[in-house]
This record gives sequence, C-alpha cells and structure tokens, in this order.
Amino acid sequence: MDDYRLWSEKHQMMEQILAKTKFSDPASDKKPLIISGPCSAETEEQVLDTALRLAKTGKVDVLRAGIWKPRTRPGSFEGIGVTGLPWLQKAKELTGLPLAVEVATAKQVEEALQHGVDILWIGARTTVNPFSVQEVADALKGVDTTVLIKNPINPDLELWIGAVERVRNSGITKIGLIHRGFSSYGNTEYRNAPMWHLPIEMKRRMPELPMICDPSHISGRRDILQEVSQEAVDLDYDGLMLESHIDPDKAWSDAKQQVTPERLAEILDGITWRHERTDKKEFNSALDKLRGQINQIDDEIMLLLGNRMKIAEKIGIYKKENNVTILQTNRWNEILQRGIAKGEKLGLTKDFILKYFDAVHLESINRQNRVMNEDK
Repeated sequence: MDDYRLWSEKHQMMEQILAKTKFSDPASDKKPLIISGPCSAETEEQVLDTALRLAKTGKVDVLRAGIWKPRTRPGSFEGIGVTGLPWLQKAKELTGLPLAVEVATAKQVEEALQHGVDILWIGARTTVNPFSVQEVADALKGVDTTVLIKNPINPDLELWIGAVERVRNSGITKIGLIHRGFSSYGNTEYRNAPMWHLPIEMKRRMPELPMICDPSHISGRRDILQEVSQEAVDLDYDGLMLESHIDPDKAWSDAKQQVTPERLAEILDGITWRHERTDKKEFNSALDKLRGQINQIDDEIMLLLGNRMKIAEKIGIYKKENNVTILQTNRWNEILQRGIAKGEKLGLTKDFILKYFDAVHLESINRQNRVMNEDK
C-alpha cells in the first residue's frame, strides 16, 4: 500500500499539470509530461511562432522559455528579461498551454507569477547554492504553484535534496525534479554527463516526486537527443524537457541542442513508451520467479564478500606482525588484471569490474587499517 500511495501522490501532481492542457490524452494510461520551447525567449515573433507550432504537434503539455539566462561567462546573451514575459502570456492565451520559466531570485519569482507563469523551475546553477535556493523559497511562501528543481551542476545528491527540503519548508506541495546531467571533467560524449545512478538514487530516496529528464542539456547536441530520451523513458522517468526553436541554428543560446517543433514531434514519435507495471499474470509470475533467483544470488554474493573480508582481516594481522604496509601496488594490479580478464569472459564491462574492485579494495583496506591500529 505504501508503494501505491507514493505512486499515486507523484502522479496526482502530473495530472494537475496535464489537466490544464488541451492535448493530454485521458484514454492513455501512460502520461509523460512533455515540456518544450526555446532555450531563450528572443523576440515576440520567435516565441509565438514556436509556441503555435509546438501546440500544433499535439504532443506538448507545457511551454518553456528562458527569460533570465545565467551564463558561465559575462558577455554572453543573458536573456531578454521581464520584457519577454508578456510574449509568454500571449503564447499561453493562443495555445492554452501552461508556462514554465526558470527563476533564480525573489524578484524573478514575483515577476514570473505576476505574468501568469504556472510552473517555476530552479536551475542547476541555483540549486548548487543554498543561499540562492533559500531566497527563492522565501519568495514562494504563501504561493500555490508548481516548482521543479534541477539537479546541481556538480554530482551532489545532498544539495539536490536540500533544495527540495527548502522549497517544501516554504509550504510548496507540488514539487518535481529535473535531471539535466552533471559537469564532469574530461567528459566529451555529453555536454553534461547523465550519471544515471544519481537520479536513480534520488528516485529511491524521494519516490513521491516526479522525475523529468532534460535530454537537451545532457546531450548538448541534436543527434543523440532521441537516444537519451529513450534511456530516460526506459528508466521510468515521468516526463521530458526538450528545447525547441523555429530556427535552431540561429538561436541566440544553446543552438546545437535545439530542434524544430516538427523534429521534436518526430523524436517523440520514435520513443517506445513503457509502463512501470502490468496486470498480466504470466509476466508478473515469471518476473517474480526471476527476481527470486536474483535475491538468492545476491545472498550468496553477500556471504562470499563477508568471507572475503574475514580473510582480508587475517592478512592484516600477518602484515601487522611483520611490519608490512597495507597497500601493496603490485598485488593490487594483479587483482585488477585478473578480475578484468575473467570478468570480460563473462560479459562484464571493464568499467563495472573496476568500480566493483575499487569498492571491495577500499573495504579491505579499511578492515586491515582497523586491525593494524586496534591497539593504539
């Protein structure tokens, strides 16, 4: 019942947003939230044309546009500012779609709400700063609105959770999460590395909150938008935020990651939408059987790991008695090479093997360190 309650609460918020749109499909049991619009509002013509073409696709639930754009370096286009808010109001009137805008200060919150913005989101550069999040949260007290919170730029779940808690403490009850990837030194494949394990852990800790993926900021380029979107859907995300522009190559910001409204529709049509659960008895019976096998194997792995650590402690005793250091590089390299060779034959990736042995090695070192220093 607890799982169902959490699932119900999460989807209730999605339904409240979808209910405001013309294009939600009441017959569908899968209602992913689709948020789209230009990275930046540039001109009234650009905003209205994009909005009308997005609405025409029948696939977009919420219009978005950057009004204030925090940029990494000064001199870049930092948004049209409050001048663009009446353009969004007009787009809302013409399409019937609710509006979403990023805010980073109390004044921006006030101006967005005054212009009928339905959904506010806190950007990655703001989430990373508790002082800024608190300022936004204070401005939200007494307001009934929806707030989406992007992950912080750096991979820190505590900052993300802290932002949720600050907004929640202000009295906001309709809160969602946006995964837009994380800055990663040396990362080349993505603009922001997805690090899928982090939003998965966030979903585990806060299962009642809808999780939306922002493939545009993860990808940084058009050619992998559908691939990233599909992966998010396969991981049971509740929606997607994709940037769209009438002429992407001439966009004033983030041109490479934007697509036309028509291309957006093609991307969405190409996604296989999956379900978190099914009532098919045969499937559930087979799944339960396989999960039982996994549970048994996991129990065996834990038993083996426990025995391994007991042996590591015995080795620590011998090292202590003979004044030998805990870390021995040659032995560690031998373990890694042996593990990689055996693991790859079993279909395990090198990356997984290295992460596994790093974790096991760290625990072994901690055990031996305690043995070495237990009398001190």
